[in-house]
Order: sequence, then C-alpha cells, then structure tokens
Amino acid sequence: MSTWLVTGAGGMLGRDVLGRLAVDGVTAVGAARADLDITDPDGVRSALAAHRPDVVVNCASWTDVDGAEEHEDAALAVNGTGPRVLAEACKESGAVLLHISTDYVFAGDATRPYAENAPTAPRSAYGRTKLAGERAVLDLLPETGHVVRTAWLYGAGGPNFVRTMIRLEGVRDTLDVVDDQRGQPTWTADLAGLLVRLGLGALARTVPAGVHHGTSRGETTWYEFTREIFRLLGADPGRVRRTTSDAFVRPAPRPSYSVLGHMGWQGTDIEPIRDWREALAEAFPALLEAERGTGATGG
Repeated sequence: MSTWLVTGAGGMLGRDVLGRLAVDGVTAVGAARADLDITDPDGVRSALAAHRPDVVVNCASWTDVDGAEEHEDAALAVNGTGPRVLAEACKESGAVLLHISTDYVFAGDATRPYAENAPTAPRSAYGRTKLAGERAVLDLLPETGHVVRTAWLYGAGGPNFVRTMIRLEGVRDTLDVVDDQRGQPTWTADLAGLLVRLGLGALARTVPAGVHHGTSRGETTWYEFTREIFRLLGADPGRVRRTTSDAFVRPAPRPSYSVLGHMGWQGTDIEPIRDWREALAEAFPALLEAERGTGATGG
C-alpha cells in the first residue's frame, strides 16, 4: 500500500485530494501552509524523511493572479522555487511528484484546444512563475515528475467563481459577466479523482512522466457558465447580461482562450474528466450548502 503526502492541504483542491484518498483507502498525510513551507529545503527533506511518501501531490501555490503582477518575486518563490525544492527532495527519496500547474502558461490566444506539447508563452507574472515550476519538475524528474495543468477550478472547500455567483444572485438584480473568455469549468473533486488515478498509474509505470491536462470536457464562457449557475439555482438566466473583458480591467491579462486538450491520456487507462455541465450539476448541492448554509434553497 502506498503512502501519499499532499502539500497545500488546507486549500480547495488539497482538501478534495485528501478526501478522495481517504475514500479509496490510501494512506495520506496533509501538509497545510502552516505545516510545511515548500520553499524550505530542510523542511521539505525532513517531511519526506518523516512520512516516506511514495507520491507527493503539490497543491501549494501562489494563486493571486493580480497580486503576482506586483509581487512577482514572492509568487516565484512559491510557484517556481517551491516545486524545484520538492522535485529535488523527491529525486533523493525516489517519490513520484504530481505538480499542479495552469492554463496561464499559454498565451491564451488560440482557436483550438492547447495540446500538452503546445508552445508556452505566458503573458502574466503568474503564468511565468507557474511555468518556472513546471520546468523545474520536468528537468529534475524526467521519469517520475508529472505536471498537471488545470483551469477554472471550483469546489465547496474555498472561495471560487461558482460560490461568488451564488452569493451575488441573492443580492443583485442583474449581473454583467464577460462573454469573450472561453475555458473549462473544473470541479476540484473531479480533478482530485484524476490525480489519484494518475498517481497510482505513475507508481505502476502505466502512465509516462510529463505534462497532462486536468480539465473538464467541453468549453464555455464565463457568461454561459453563470447562466447555468442561475438555472441550477432556479433563478432567471436572463438576469445575466453579456459584457466584454474591456469592462473589467485587471492588473494581469486574462486569457481569452483557456481550453486544454486531453489527447495525452490516450494510450493510458485514465479517462479525461467528464463534461463540465454534468460535473456542475452533481457538485451544486454541496456548493450551495457551503455558500448559504444547511437547508439553503435556490432563488
């Protein structure tokens, strides 16, 4: 039986990874930010020596996209140096490393889904720092390092777009939402299941090391995504109004196209994540309860 170590265990994805491992009966240790600083080589080596994991899942990340524009060095420490430290420790111990990355490593101007080997060209500080982490893992662990890019994550265990829209539906007559950014809403519970299957496949040597894409099938815009949230709430989707990115100027540029392809899973026994609409419908009761409390009902 394998043992797993999950960094960033206090976050939305980390919680769901630990939950999935528990359901599957896999021994796992969660290390939240207060427990383990992934930029500290001595601390990371000590953690791996103490727990002797066969698989390390790195969910620790600087996720403040706009904040990274002003504090790129701080973001780079977490998103670039941290993965390098983990990769070095995993190389010494022989552990498999699953590292979570992002669609922001691409320019975001494509017209068809990005392949796993598509050229990277980040346009933001956040994207640059995440790409540094990818390169560190792939360089140091060519046989046991797995980079999993994801996008548009939501879940019950933390703040996210779906929970924000649930809250705003109750206090706004109308909502203006951008319709010129396309992506793949991805439930953290679905991604957690994929990561567990990937880790087990990595241990069994049935999935080669390298880059994988962990997003839902299908694609949509933030506008259409919000309309689906309203529909699940029992609210009128007509209250959601189209707008463009020009109406929401942010410090960091947002990709207009964040759709990731899943061809890399071919030849393995791992299926890509299901369609985003199916996942959202299943996830919605827990999201609604997390945002509004037990007994909450739709609008």
